[in-house]
Amino acid sequence: MSRADAPGALLEPGTGYGDLPPAPALRGSLARLLVAELRLVLGRRRNQALLGGLALVPLVLGLVVRLTQDSALRDQGPGFIGEVTGNGLFLVVASVFVCLPFLLPLCIGIASGDAIAGEAATGTLRYLLVVPVGRSRLLLVKAVGALVFAATAVAGIAAVALVTGAAFFGVAPLTLLSGDVVPVGDGLLRVLGVVLYVGLSFIGLVAVGLFFSTLTEVPVGAMAATVVVPVVSTVLDSLPQLSAIHPVLLTHHWFDFAEFLRIEIGWDVLASGLGLQAAWALVFGALAWSRFTTADVTS
Repeated sequence: MSRADAPGALLEPGTGYGDLPPAPALRGSLARLLVAELRLVLGRRRNQALLGGLALVPLVLGLVVRLTQDSALRDQGPGFIGEVTGNGLFLVVASVFVCLPFLLPLCIGIASGDAIAGEAATGTLRYLLVVPVGRSRLLLVKAVGALVFAATAVAGIAAVALVTGAAFFGVAPLTLLSGDVVPVGDGLLRVLGVVLYVGLSFIGLVAVGLFFSTLTEVPVGAMAATVVVPVVSTVLDSLPQLSAIHPVLLTHHWFDFAEFLRIEIGWDVLASGLGLQAAWALVFGALAWSRFTTADVTS
C-alpha cells in the first residue's frame, strides 16, 4: 500500500504525507464526510425506492383491513391486525409485525452490505481514504449512515401507519394483550416504545452487513450474505432441538416489542434483547474494523 493510501493521509499543499491535521480540521472533515454519507444513503434512488416500498405496506394493509372489516375475512390473520379496525394505533404495531420478519431485514441488509463494497465497486474507496479522515472514522461514518437508513425505514413505516390508521379507524384508548385499557396518551407512548425497540433491534444486523461489506468488492455478495443471516437465525430459532443456542441468535428477541402491550412491561426482557444486539454489534463491528483497517484497498 502506498503512503497515499494510508489512513488519514493528506494531499494538501504545505503538508507532508501522513501529517496529522489540526483537531478543528479533523472534526470539520469528519462532519462533512458524515453529511455527504447521509446525502448519499438517503438520496440514492435505490434506497428511496426501498423506503417508499416499506412505507406502502401500512397503507396497503390499512386499505385491505378497511375494505374487509365487514366481510368473513375480518378476524383472520395475526391478532394485531384484527385489532386495527377498533383502533388505528394498532396499525402501527401490525405494520411493524408484518415487515419485521423479511422486508425490513432485506432493505437494511441491502443498505449496510453496500456501505463499503459499493464504494470499492465504483472505484471511489481509494479517493475517500485520502481525505483527512482515517479508516476507523470512515467505517464509523458508514455505520452511522446504515443506522440512519434503518431508523428512517422503521420510522417511515410507523409514521404512515399512524396517519393511515387514524384516518381510517380513528385513535382510541389502547387495549392491551391482557384486556386492560390504557388512555390514548399512554397508548401512544407504548406504540412509540414498540417503534424504538424495533429500530434498535437492527443494530446487530447493520454490524453484520458492514463486516461482510469489508470482505468483498462485490456489493451484491455482501448484501446477500447479510440478508441470509437473519433468515438462518429465524430458522434455527424455530427448532426446539436447538434451544440451547436460541438466546444468542440475532433474531431471538426481535418480537419482544410485544412487552409494550402488556400491563406490566417486561423491562428485563427488553434489556436482554437490546443487550444481545449490542453484543452482535460489538463482535461484528470489531471484525469489520479489524478487516477494514488492515486490508489493502485496490479500487
